[in-house]
Amino acid sequence: MAGGAPSTDASWQNPAMNAQDLTFQLADVEDAAVLAAMSRDLIESGLGWHYRAQSLRQLIAHAETVTLVARHGESVAGFGIMKYGDERAHLVLLAVRPDARRRGVARRIVEWLVTSAATAGVATIHVELRAGNAAAYALYRSLGFEETLRVPGYYAGRETAIRMLRLLRAPFARLS
Repeated sequence: MAGGAPSTDASWQNPAMNAQDLTFQLADVEDAAVLAAMSRDLIESGLGWHYRAQSLRQLIAHAETVTLVARHGESVAGFGIMKYGDERAHLVLLAVRPDARRRGVARRIVEWLVTSAATAGVATIHVELRAGNAAAYALYRSLGFEETLRVPGYYAGRETAIRMLRLLRAPFARLS
């Protein structure tokens, strides 16, 4: 991960958000800069900045990745990015602005992504989160994810990650 202190620019924030006015749609590459700032400030804080605008443009454009954005008017209230494989999906990033939290935004994003993974025939969904992120842990547990492993030093060699899994169907049996 690249180093550097987070910027004090928080132009992606909108403290006047009303949760009833949210719309959910697939992200466009023009959203990359806003999503990168949210990732830097809300997910990667203290770890260096890996998911910059160029990386997010590539993820948004990738055929096997879905980026869902929750919008309040023109501003982004939250987003989730999931990579899909034949058997496995990986929830890469999930962020919700602080003023939009505790309003069901993250839950609705994850539920949409889980439904899309199930529709695509995926067997399992995987996610990693910081061990100290009790709110994210509770959210994932409430959505049917189970803790599978703790990985010390996963984040920048300093923080433990919790790996979680949601089983959607039995994986294909592999023949020898």
